Amino acid sequence: MTKEYNTDLQRLFLEMMMSDAESYVRVQNIYNPENFDRSLREVARFIKQHSDDHKTLPTYEQIRATTGVELQPVPDMREGHYDWFLSEFEGFSRRQELERAILKAADLLEKGEYDPVEKIIKDAVQISLTKDMGTDYFADPRARLLKIKDNNGQVSTGWPTMDKRLFGGMNRGELNIFAGGSGSGKSLFMQNIAINWMQQGLNGVFLTLELSEELTAMRMDAMVANMSTKEIFKDLDTLEMKIRMVGKKSGKLRIKYMPAQSNVNQIRAYLKELEIQTGQKTDFIMVDYLDLVMPVSAKVSPSDLFVKDKYVSEELRNLAREFNILMITASQLNRSAVEEIEFDHSHISGGISKINTADNVFGIFTSRAMRERGRYQIQLMKTRSSSGVGTKVDLEFNIESLRITDPGEEGQESFRPAGGPTKTAILDSIKTTSTMIEPQPREGFDMERDVGSHGIGGGSVDSNRLKNMIASLKKEKY
Repeated sequence: MTKEYNTDLQRLFLEMMMSDAESYVRVQNIYNPENFDRSLREVARFIKQHSDDHKTLPTYEQIRATTGVELQPVPDMREGHYDWFLSEFEGFSRRQELERAILKAADLLEKGEYDPVEKIIKDAVQISLTKDMGTDYFADPRARLLKIKDNNGQVSTGWPTMDKRLFGGMNRGELNIFAGGSGSGKSLFMQNIAINWMQQGLNGVFLTLELSEELTAMRMDAMVANMSTKEIFKDLDTLEMKIRMVGKKSGKLRIKYMPAQSNVNQIRAYLKELEIQTGQKTDFIMVDYLDLVMPVSAKVSPSDLFVKDKYVSEELRNLAREFNILMITASQLNRSAVEEIEFDHSHISGGISKINTADNVFGIFTSRAMRERGRYQIQLMKTRSSSGVGTKVDLEFNIESLRITDPGEEGQESFRPAGGPTKTAILDSIKTTSTMIEPQPREGFDMERDVGSHGIGGGSVDSNRLKNMIASLKKEKY
C-alpha cells in the first residue's frame, strides 16, 4: 500500500523541525523545499534560507509575518517521536525526489537523451539520512586493520617487485591507470595482469574498445602457452592442449569488444548480464582504454579531453566500487612525453583530471632498443595507498610470447649498465643518445672508409674521441 504524505503530515514535519533544531540538522542533507506541497513550499524555503544565512532557525513570528502561514509548537516530544520523525521524513523525501525524477526522465526520453536517465532515478532512490557514523579510531585497532586485510585485501599483480612498491598489490574498488605512448604496450600490460589474476583463480573481463576480440585472444594465447605468435598457427594442437590445461586450474576470462564511444552504463549492463547468464561473480575488469570511453553523467564534446576524462574516470571508479572489483584501464601520454625518460602528470593526455580521480597511475617507458633486449620500465606516477610515488620497476619482456615477468629485486640491478648508478632506473643511466661499442679491427676493414664521421651503428659520438680511435687502429694495422 502506497503511503500518502498529505498536507497535514507535511505541516507536522515542519512543526517538529521548528520544535527541535537538532532534528532539522539531522535531516538537512535530504531537506528540499521543493518536496513540500505548494501551500507549504514558501514556508519550507524560508526556514532553509534563514538557517543558511543566520545559522539558526527562524521564530514562529518571523514565519507568520513573512509567509502568512502559522505553525504551532509540538509539546512533549520524546525519543520515540524523534525516531518516528526521522524515519517518516526520510521516506517522504525519497518518495518526492523519485516522483520528480520520473517526470524528468520522461522528458529526457522524449528528447532521445537516454544516458542520464539511470543516474537520475538511481540518485533519487538512494536518498537517505546519514546513519553510518564512521569508524571509531580508538575502539578496536586490531579489528579495523584485519578488516582491511581480509575484506579489501591487496591482490598481487603477479610481479612481486611491483607489489612491494604498492604495499601488497592492487585493491578492489580502485581505479588503476597505465599510461603510455602509442605502441608502448598498454594493452600488453593489461593482458599480462589479466593472465596473472586469472591464474590466481579470479574471474575477469577484458573489455577492448580498440582491438578485435580475436586478435586480443590470440595475443593472450601466446602469453598463456609461452609460444611465439608466429608459431601459433604452425602447431595448433600443442597450443590448444596448453590453453585447456591452464584453463582447468585458473579463473574464467571473457574478452568482449565494445565500439569506441561506449559508456559506463553499457559496461555496467554487460557485467550484470554476464553474472546472470554465467552465475559467476566478476573479480576484475580491464578497460582498453579510458580515452575511448564517453561519459554518462554529462554531455561533453570529445575534443574537451579534460572534462570528458574527468567524468569518465569518476564513473569508472564508481563502477569499480559498485561491483567491488579490481579495475585497470589505460591512457595515452601526450606529445610532450615522446622525448622524455621521466614522466610526470603534465605528460598525461587530457591533463590532471584523471590523475586526481585514479588511485594508482603507472607510466610505461620503453624504446625499440629496450624491447629488443626484452626490457620494460614502470614509473609509479601516483599511488594513493603506498609511498611508491617516484619509484621505478624494471620488468623482463619476452618478445616472442609477449609475456612480461618480474626479474626480482636483484634483477632490477642487472638491468643497469656495469658501473652505473644502482638506485636509479634503467634510463637514468643512459641519458646520452646511445652507447659506444669498441670496434675490433679485422682484415679488409677500414675505419675511416667504412664508418666515416657517423660513428658506430649510427650513434652520436664525440668527434675527438672518434679521431683518436681511428688513429689508434691505423697505427695497429700498419
